[in-house]
Amino acid sequence: MQPVALPGPMRRYTRAFCLIAAALLIAGGVLSLPARSAPKTDLHHAPNHNFDGKSNYLPGKFGFNLADIDDAGQLRSLPTGVKALVWVGQCNGVDGAFLRVVQTFVGRPGVFGFYLMDDPDPTGRYNAPCTPNNLKAESDWIRAHVFGAKTFVVLMKLASSKAPSFLNTYNPANSHVDLYGIDPYPCRTEMPDCDYAMIDRYVAAADAWGIPRSAIVPVYQAFGGGNWRDDGGGRYVFPSVGQMQKILDRWEAFVPAPVFDYAYSWGSQNGDEALENSPDLQAVFARHNKAPQP
Repeated sequence: MQPVALPGPMRRYTRAFCLIAAALLIAGGVLSLPARSAPKTDLHHAPNHNFDGKSNYLPGKFGFNLADIDDAGQLRSLPTGVKALVWVGQCNGVDGAFLRVVQTFVGRPGVFGFYLMDDPDPTGRYNAPCTPNNLKAESDWIRAHVFGAKTFVVLMKLASSKAPSFLNTYNPANSHVDLYGIDPYPCRTEMPDCDYAMIDRYVAAADAWGIPRSAIVPVYQAFGGGNWRDDGGGRYVFPSVGQMQKILDRWEAFVPAPVFDYAYSWGSQNGDEALENSPDLQAVFARHNKAPQP
């Protein structure tokens, strides 16, 4: 749900870097882009501040139909055609706290899946350690008790945005998680324009760690400013309309048919500008999400 500003590169992961470097060399410096096609997903997520004081679902008018909820009571507030992505955020395995959250959704209609963790840290260096086995236990419980529900995490990058790695983090084999958000945020104050090739590098890192393209959820940068710091010593820049379209196009080339896509963020979390206050970017996403015109 939120960007994490790492204080510096973490340990080097030689194997992953070699694999990524090989992929980049083969493609002549970046991953080769397949022919662009229209996005084929019908599900779109933009988290944070999804409801007003009257329980109205706010992002829906712009085609976001995968709501950010953490309470089963919010299911009653969802408009027709909107499903729930339930925030869990624990990674302690199937303990009492986990069961208190997820059991209330068993048998309830309208649940798409469970957002198990944002930026889980396998090292324990930056956040409480989150083991693949704990995510596996949670994913397996959900698969057994909530029929058809997906499990989802957004991955923390290791190393730096210039040479990202997901080596020794999480993939379908070790965590049983279904879907993995990959979140390059390429628009930053230290660069004259957005570094769109950052998307290529993150996808290559996911490929190198065994995350199939069919399990990748593109995370689009739709925030800027505020108190966030990036790993290059600068701050994130809220994308312009043109920059946002280039981000969408770049992602479509690599993952044209994700299970869902993800705009971070509908609501501000750290004094930043976000979609809820940007009519210009709301219009971009309304077109992208194929929202019905009023």
